Amino acid sequence: MNVKLLLPIGLVLLLGACVKEPQADFSLEAPSQAAPVKVQCINQSINADSYAWDFGDGHTSTEENPAHEYRKFGEMMVVLRAYKDQEVSVDSMLINIPEPPRRHAVIETNYGNIQIELSNRTPLHRDNFIKLAEQSFYDSLLFHRVIQGFMIQGGDPLSRNAEPGEALGAGDPGYTIPAEFDEALVHVRGALATARTGDQVNPQKASSGSQFYIVQGQPVSASMLSQLQQYKGRTYSPEQVAAYSQNGGAPMLDWDYTVFGHVVEGLDVVDKIAAVAVDPNARPLEDVRMRVRMLD
Repeated sequence: MNVKLLLPIGLVLLLGACVKEPQADFSLEAPSQAAPVKVQCINQSINADSYAWDFGDGHTSTEENPAHEYRKFGEMMVVLRAYKDQEVSVDSMLINIPEPPRRHAVIETNYGNIQIELSNRTPLHRDNFIKLAEQSFYDSLLFHRVIQGFMIQGGDPLSRNAEPGEALGAGDPGYTIPAEFDEALVHVRGALATARTGDQVNPQKASSGSQFYIVQGQPVSASMLSQLQQYKGRTYSPEQVAAYSQNGGAPMLDWDYTVFGHVVEGLDVVDKIAAVAVDPNARPLEDVRMRVRMLD
């Protein structure tokens, strides 16, 4: 038989007051909906005068009872550190944020349609692409840079009214997007990723606000992946090694450029565009225009 001793509230407060060390304790109020979702933290610590929260998704807070919005999905370890003078106490809790439905878009071109799926692992890039598509930002822009065996690139707003032969690639909507590198997203054939300026002027590897590319790629050997793992200090999963081996890609770009989706239909259209004749700046001699619209 379990017996629980119930103490008067006054005695509980007195015992708490006698404790010199902080004792971290908290609970969470979280709806069961998918990301993005706001979670309320309820601090139940005693004998502490400052706090440090780590929400497990790269964000932190020093508020006593913070509310945090999770834009990423998956399991997150929430950690609370409660401080008193030089003493610290730690409490933690695992929370699972459900994945939202994946969004799809179609890129219409004069060579056919390319259907893409946006990744929920890169919410900043996903939401930006959706916003621009819904604003018709991409409509009538060009695939202005095409390199067969590598990729096709578009999204420069200056390309809408560009003269034939005009060099393109410097246009943007006036902002960049913070890099969102994810171990699960690599440059296999069909990957959708963002262009950016070079490391010399962009050490944070922030993405262009609008320019993107789709990887056509070429065969990738196991030895190439092994060398890249050593050079980049990263490890490819067995599934990624198999994907590169079977489909090819552009692994030299991995974790230097943000991948935020992939082609689910229309890789043959990517191949057709990649094969067009180009000028010395890799711009197609005949314009390849696009129209982007969301499917769901």
